[in-house]
Amino acid sequence: MVMYPSTSLLKTRFTQNFGIITFKQFKQKRFAHDLVVRKTTGKPIIKYGPGGRSSVSGHIATVFGSTGFLGRYLVSKLAKHGTQVVLPYRDEDAKRHLKVTGDLGQVVFLEFDLRNEQNIIEAVRHSDIVYNLIGRDYETKNFTYEKVHIEGAERIAKLCKKFDVSRLVHVSALNADINSPSRFLRTKALGEKAVKEQFPDVTIVRPGYMFGPEDRFLNRLSGFPYELMVNHGETLFSPVYVIDVATALETMMKNETTISSTYELYGPAVYSMREIYDIIDDIMKKKRTRLNVPSPIALGITKLLTYLPWPYLTPDEIERYCISDKPGKAVGGGEVKTFSDLGVELVDLESKAIQVVRRYRSNTHFDQPISKNIGKVKKGVYHVEY
Repeated sequence: MVMYPSTSLLKTRFTQNFGIITFKQFKQKRFAHDLVVRKTTGKPIIKYGPGGRSSVSGHIATVFGSTGFLGRYLVSKLAKHGTQVVLPYRDEDAKRHLKVTGDLGQVVFLEFDLRNEQNIIEAVRHSDIVYNLIGRDYETKNFTYEKVHIEGAERIAKLCKKFDVSRLVHVSALNADINSPSRFLRTKALGEKAVKEQFPDVTIVRPGYMFGPEDRFLNRLSGFPYELMVNHGETLFSPVYVIDVATALETMMKNETTISSTYELYGPAVYSMREIYDIIDDIMKKKRTRLNVPSPIALGITKLLTYLPWPYLTPDEIERYCISDKPGKAVGGGEVKTFSDLGVELVDLESKAIQVVRRYRSNTHFDQPISKNIGKVKKGVYHVEY
């Protein structure tokens, strides 16, 4: 059951004198900026408190996919500013760390199944904004790309429209294209189209490869003893810091100019796979053997890996590693916006990659400086910046 913050203008104060408790009521001051009216539905959103974790922003947000990589950072940003978040989940253990991201009663968990409409209804019926972050890097018996990226996304959008949810933010992927050789990217593009048909005012977000402490990008490239490449390492990437993406998603909740817009969120610089490996080697203080694997061989090997319980790398990811990041077109035409339209300042790969890669250093170099040109390392003396 979802618990709601009180919207009453009255608070109760009690004092105790010689064992006698007396109650007094006083009015809480409200200002014009405490009231926000949703543009699409006309519903009022009233906030109170000085701001921060123990205040109430007046928003109720449902975050599908909250247990994933991007989800944990988005939930943290929403909850610490007083937004009540409803978090549908499948795995009991996968959601435990999210409980402490918000104040008592502000983080509400609901067990759900993407195929069960009643579960989705319970999750969205009281919310004024819904984020759909659900996505699959690999397919399973019960959840194929089509069932997750198209059917599941369409189902969420349809029910959001039916229950008058003010805002829907749908997270897709950079390079999503119905003509892409990657099934992942094809289904992401078809999912955008299906969601747009069901919820015309949807905000579509296409992040590039995201990096951060729990990512599947830098961790994968750093954790293998060899540097394996396809396409001779010439594919171009624009990696984006996961917290920058979470900040952009949080901004969209308050900024209603983002309604019915498409955003492509990519990093401030473009790197080839070779250049990314050079950055990793520089941080790790290690030079690994670099091998180019022909695409047919890589596809064959990864096809065998799909028989493992948790595939390390899939054939579709090999296809994506051969596709360079490039700007796309908005669904139905129109302008594609970026971070600059949201006023988000970006962090580049070199300044934050150390947070991910440092754990892969050998014990010989682990305590050496983590930033370039900071101090001088001497025998027995180490300078470490945190």
